Amino acid sequence: MRGAYIRMHLAIFLWGFTGLLGKKILLNEGMLVWYRMLISALCIFLILFFRRSLPRLSPKKWLQISGIGVLVMLHWLTFYGSIKASSISVAMICLSSIAMFASILEPLANKQRFDYVEIFFSALAIVGISSIYFSDVNASIGVILGVISSLLSAIFSILNRKIASDHEPLTISFIELSAGWLMLTLLLPLYFSFKPTDKFIPDFTDSIYLLILAIVCTVLTWILSLQALQKVSAYTMALALNLEPIYGIILAVLYAEEAKFINGWFIAGSLIILFTVICHTWYKFRKSKKAILI
Repeated sequence: MRGAYIRMHLAIFLWGFTGLLGKKILLNEGMLVWYRMLISALCIFLILFFRRSLPRLSPKKWLQISGIGVLVMLHWLTFYGSIKASSISVAMICLSSIAMFASILEPLANKQRFDYVEIFFSALAIVGISSIYFSDVNASIGVILGVISSLLSAIFSILNRKIASDHEPLTISFIELSAGWLMLTLLLPLYFSFKPTDKFIPDFTDSIYLLILAIVCTVLTWILSLQALQKVSAYTMALALNLEPIYGIILAVLYAEEAKFINGWFIAGSLIILFTVICHTWYKFRKSKKAILI
């Protein structure tokens, strides 16, 4: 059990580096995501190939999982777009609103009744995000992209949960990453017409960062999290994931000189969101405990 907790927290800590690496890589968000998905998909393919467990699914299942992969691609595109447009701190704190979006979308997807306490927490999160939005006029586009990224993450997480028990997680990841990469490849000409760039090939430094992002912060963290979930509960993992934005912001302040972006409005908004996440987690724990007793 101790080893599982170490793997879990190591995976979450490494995920905290994704924002910092996104800022350090000089490619625009389109090319950054293109390379990340390509390298990650190739690594997982090699794992599946040597394990002789390449996916054998019906065309319908391939299409279903591929659709989720497109959402993953759009999530990463808006997440790194948020970082490029504003700062790591803004993108990371907006990421904290994923649970709030899920509290509204999950009942719709599962045809369940709304929990109005969770909707209240969602409203509090919106207040916190609004405070960050007004903390810096120049960061407004980054906040909007960050919120869209969180919404997309909540959607594909709900959809993934529906198919997770039917297929091996690495199989799902391979199909999603491959499909997301293929769709992004098709969309790049249109994307570049809106956001032109003259840098398509990463230099040596960017190549090193991309390899770390894809192999260490994507493939390795996924394997570590899967190993941890064999021993710890999904709820424990979800609770610990709230540390990811905190790690990300600390790393941004230490290594990306982002302390200058943190003003009173940003701190107020961040505290509201952090308070909301803690209260929401406590509420979900009490709710699940009550359900077990019943």
